[in-house]
Amino acid sequence: MDFLREIEGKRAHDPIFNDSGRSFIPGPVIVGAGPSGLATAACLKEKGIVSVILERSNCLASLWQRNTYDRLCLHLPKQFCELPLMPFPDHFPTYPSKQQFIQYLEAYADRFDIRPRFNETVARAEYDHTLGFWRVKTGTTEYMCRWLIVATGENAEAVVPEIKGKREFGGQIVHTSSYKSGDVFRGKRVLVVGCGNSGMEVCLDLCNHNARPSLVVRDSVHILPRQMLGKSTFGLSMWLLKWLPMRLVDRLLLLVSWFMLGDTAKFGLDRPKLGPLELKNLSGKTPVLDVGTLAKIKSGDIKICPGIKQLKRHAVEFVDGRTENFDAIIFATGYKSNVPFWLKERDLFSEEDGLPRRPFPNGWKGNCGLYAVGFTKRGLLGASMDARRISEDIERCWKVDAKRLTAKP
Repeated sequence: MDFLREIEGKRAHDPIFNDSGRSFIPGPVIVGAGPSGLATAACLKEKGIVSVILERSNCLASLWQRNTYDRLCLHLPKQFCELPLMPFPDHFPTYPSKQQFIQYLEAYADRFDIRPRFNETVARAEYDHTLGFWRVKTGTTEYMCRWLIVATGENAEAVVPEIKGKREFGGQIVHTSSYKSGDVFRGKRVLVVGCGNSGMEVCLDLCNHNARPSLVVRDSVHILPRQMLGKSTFGLSMWLLKWLPMRLVDRLLLLVSWFMLGDTAKFGLDRPKLGPLELKNLSGKTPVLDVGTLAKIKSGDIKICPGIKQLKRHAVEFVDGRTENFDAIIFATGYKSNVPFWLKERDLFSEEDGLPRRPFPNGWKGNCGLYAVGFTKRGLLGASMDARRISEDIERCWKVDAKRLTAKP
């Protein structure tokens, strides 16, 4: 574009932009090469806007490639997980595997010629009000840009709770980010802490590899069948919400779940007072979509335990006073955002949890050209919505700048 050459020409002899350790980026800088960053880069590329992606790892979607277990499949049907502008291949199953999803992301990057700059960890990003640019510092380079897009997501860092006696336990303690397969736990007594989708699925995987898992359930949890009435539970929910209020849809989902799964409270899995959709909308807490774990709980192959009081030598004392022996503990306790550690900004993101202060759907845009993608607590579907909004907004700014810079005096 002609106006980009004009910008470069005006800055060619400016010492601020002509430092060997400094790189001026005419388009946006995106931090994070996961699905959110790729989706945003593709949407921008379609509008003729070239971005630069900075990625701390050496590969695309490092969370998926390095920190997920082998048997993982998408929990939602593929049509709800595709990124903008490119559907999944027709021959992929309804719930693609981890490896198939990685193949899709690599093909997505190739199609839109997205080439992240790998091994570039952002140490600090701050807006320079004097210059009117973001200064994004990595170990070797300071990038300067008009627009900064945060795509590091809600799952940047593993959360491992501090529990009394952890050093005394003596057995293996891992987070699900390091768990690959139950094969290494064959024949062992394993305590899984956390009853979300990951914790439930890890328990099932342990059972399938002849381990003896127990599951810590500290809070109430909604468990729904993955399929209802011949349709995916998520797809059915989205369709019903077009016609019915959320609370009524919740009642229908719970009624069908009761017929299909029975009363989960009988097995130590109490349901929250709020319905699954209302709870998700208010807190972001996702219901568990059962893929076979509940049957193992009912049969006694997976034992339900209360919260942990403390750890002892190869043993766990629970809050109800009983103590049981275990060989290993797996924390399925989720992840957190790392944004507050490197982004020096207080308006868009909360310093407490690193998530946008404004709830969905208003948390994607901040001030001074700052954007957030993939922080909606609505998975890949929410990230795709953010990516489209951001690209449209930047395109408007881009056109205004082009008109101003190319206008004849």
